[in-house]
Amino acid sequence: MRLVSIALLTIILAVSFNAQTDRSHDNEATRQLYSFFDEQWEKGLEENPTFASYLGDKRYNDKWGDNSVAAIEKRHKDDVAARGRLKAIDRSQLSASDRLNYDLYLKDLEAGIEAFKYLGHLTPLNQRGGIQTADGLARNLPFTTVKDYEDWIARLNAFPARMQNTIAVMREGIKQRSVLARKVLERVPAQIDVQIVDKPEDSPFYRPFRNFHDSIPEADRTRLKNSASEAIAENIIPQYMQFKKFFVEEYLPACYPDAGIWQHPQGGEYYSFLARRFTTTEMTPKEIHEKGLSEVKRIRGEMEKIREQVGFKGDLKAFFEHLRTDKQFFYETPEELLAGYRAISKRIDPEVVKVFRTLPRMPYGVVPIPDAIAPDTTTAYYNGPAADGSRAGSYYVNLYKPETRPKWEMMALSIHEAVPGHHLQIALQQELGEVPNFRKFGGYTAFTEGWGLYSESLGEEMGLYEDPYDKFGQLTYEMWRAVRLVVDTGIHYYKWDRQKAIDFFMDNAAKTEQDIVNEIDRYIAWPGQALAYKIGELKIKELRARATRELGDRFDLKEFHDVVLLSGAVPLDILERHVDEWVASKSEQ
Repeated sequence: MRLVSIALLTIILAVSFNAQTDRSHDNEATRQLYSFFDEQWEKGLEENPTFASYLGDKRYNDKWGDNSVAAIEKRHKDDVAARGRLKAIDRSQLSASDRLNYDLYLKDLEAGIEAFKYLGHLTPLNQRGGIQTADGLARNLPFTTVKDYEDWIARLNAFPARMQNTIAVMREGIKQRSVLARKVLERVPAQIDVQIVDKPEDSPFYRPFRNFHDSIPEADRTRLKNSASEAIAENIIPQYMQFKKFFVEEYLPACYPDAGIWQHPQGGEYYSFLARRFTTTEMTPKEIHEKGLSEVKRIRGEMEKIREQVGFKGDLKAFFEHLRTDKQFFYETPEELLAGYRAISKRIDPEVVKVFRTLPRMPYGVVPIPDAIAPDTTTAYYNGPAADGSRAGSYYVNLYKPETRPKWEMMALSIHEAVPGHHLQIALQQELGEVPNFRKFGGYTAFTEGWGLYSESLGEEMGLYEDPYDKFGQLTYEMWRAVRLVVDTGIHYYKWDRQKAIDFFMDNAAKTEQDIVNEIDRYIAWPGQALAYKIGELKIKELRARATRELGDRFDLKEFHDVVLLSGAVPLDILERHVDEWVASKSEQ
């Protein structure tokens, strides 16, 4: 990766952070639009202090934000009012780029307004995260000044309101029958137990006070430690004890007995909405299910070729079992597994220039998923950089049970989560020039995850799948996303039970049972999100194939990637328009 100093990047991003754009506003409609964007952005940061903190904006570091039912309802009304304000701006007077900004913001507002009626906001947690893992925010915060520590203590003291509001929202969810499946939420009590400690110093919330920054005076350290211990003893541990009682005695018994969102009062309509929202298409659950089945069939054929290439004598099911169980494919310790991931990332980085012209300035690191959530989460995930340059991107890898983390999947996984997948795309998006902040720091799952999956296929062109088992890993990951189309719609639309979904996954992919069970539980808890990956990837591949066919020798892969990435994440129909316009312009040359 090409790097610049953090100090320089801080200057670059600070300019974009404090002003949406430095362009000259050449008419009243444009001035109104950017004034609207600025006001909405600032309002969003004030109402979502944890998001502001994540971006590196410290103004609200002592707050959690109002997550009460009343505040949620007020924000919905504010969105309706904002839609009216935006529509009052004369769109015809805007430039082409600003008409796109206008359209995207309006599309996001309307999707959020429509989502409100389905009451998803009444399910504020699942087994992958929520208030039971609220301490995790500290991992994304810099602690370099006394005020940084004092702000965290202020958040500790403000935590009771956060917890009580969460409980009230969940009680409203019980009343409205907007909950999740009981089976997946049975994982949560053990996560709550992590927060119920005998000594405040053992609390995950105390982590920032275990190793102070060198700039913190010794006298302040003692004071800060004492204040943190007191805040945790009085305002953290008792709240989690109350939450555990509520969760086990009230919430779990009220959760859905079966797996799917079809049990929701508006289940079918809700899931169709989620399918449209996550894929940014008009595809129906039935169409998505059928596309998944056809992709599963195609990829199985490619897997058979690899099985034959390596000389395995059994059938594909036996080959899967071999890949899941043979010790040659696994590291023995978490430390070895982490070193393996880091070595792979170093191997990938210099090869990216083969297929990309524009690379982000911001680096990334490979770090372990926290032990408290590792057993209940997926193989890996990515967290983006801070907007102010104070935090690099992070590729989080799961070191829990290394005997279930096969080596042959690590290359494709690293390509997806780091470069040229999520880190390259998200860091580039944050470094865009004249685009509003909602586009720099927002996105569309079909684009971002579609890009991540498409990136896995680039491993071949970068020379990274020389080992046929690595190539099989890439096919396994592609199959994984094809299977998602089938099992997500199966669970939430066709009313499959959890075991049927697990069995279908096991029959068609070599991923280990530990991963597969966690994945299925993720789909149960997050309806529709898993549909975005394969649908997005198929669209990007379709556009590349079309451009290659129409341009012939004039097709430039690096230029194509610039066209896809350098407008940031957009809905798939907008992406198609951008690529078609590029092809037309190249054809005229």
